[in-house]
Amino acid sequence: MESVSLDSPEEVRNWLELPADVLYLIFMKLGAIEVLVRAQAVCSSWRKLSRSPQLWRCIDMREVQDYYHTDYDVENLEKMALNAIDRSDGQLIEFSAEHFTTDKVLERITDKSSPLRCLRLVSCYKISDEGLMEAAKKLPLLEELQLSYCSISEEALEAVGNSCPQLKSFRLNCHGYRSPHIESNEEAHAISKSMPELRHLHLFGNKLNNDGLQAILDGCLYLESLDLRQCFNVDLAGDLGKRCGEMIRHLRPPNDSTDDYEFSAEIHDDPSFVDSFSSGISDIYYDDYFGYFDDSGLSDYEDFSFEPFILV
Repeated sequence: MESVSLDSPEEVRNWLELPADVLYLIFMKLGAIEVLVRAQAVCSSWRKLSRSPQLWRCIDMREVQDYYHTDYDVENLEKMALNAIDRSDGQLIEFSAEHFTTDKVLERITDKSSPLRCLRLVSCYKISDEGLMEAAKKLPLLEELQLSYCSISEEALEAVGNSCPQLKSFRLNCHGYRSPHIESNEEAHAISKSMPELRHLHLFGNKLNNDGLQAILDGCLYLESLDLRQCFNVDLAGDLGKRCGEMIRHLRPPNDSTDDYEFSAEIHDDPSFVDSFSSGISDIYYDDYFGYFDDSGLSDYEDFSFEPFILV
């Protein structure tokens, strides 16, 4: 049997000739940063596809720590996010980011994306109460909100809840403490007053006690799942635990396993520990080519000095 040369046409893959719908699926798998920094630089047809608004209906920029190996540059990441939002052309329904999101990014989202259904922010300490409240006023269709490891006041939480009556899922996760012993129900009361339609609530590491939990159960009558892991001030013995069991279909009690938790579940019992370093992710670096972003967005792909991302 005659062997086939590796150089024969039958064995050569021309990635540039893939159908547009297949390329679209590949770009979706790559994620926002890979498309902006690498994929769009491959050729003019890929760059054209990268500007399709459909590609940017769901923007996920939580993977920033996986790619780059120089100084972390929040300003350039912000410019990337603004560029991605602009490309959505008003069709953005889901936005997720870690570490770098600012009030300016939230303002751009609300200016461009009133149909937003999902907003996930992790360790975004540059978000202010005022910025979040102003954004929430323009997001009446928001159904899912995550503010994990963010510094947001209970007043802002209540205002967000009142502005987003469709909210069904809320995550307000932080690091758990046993010592120093601090109890605080302000966030729990804000949730109970303003988010009556919640079905799913995650309060990993919250400082609420039984009174705060009671308020949530009274105010959020449709809860189906409740995550109370590392909420060490909550005691589910007695009538409160019984009520949770009867009302909540999927309950994660304070001492439940954290093996499936997406962030660090280390318990911080040092009074000097600062929440602003609590995301569980460190040593995040980025390459020099971040400098290729100006106020209008990305530079032309021809100017990039790195080798394009190669699909295999």
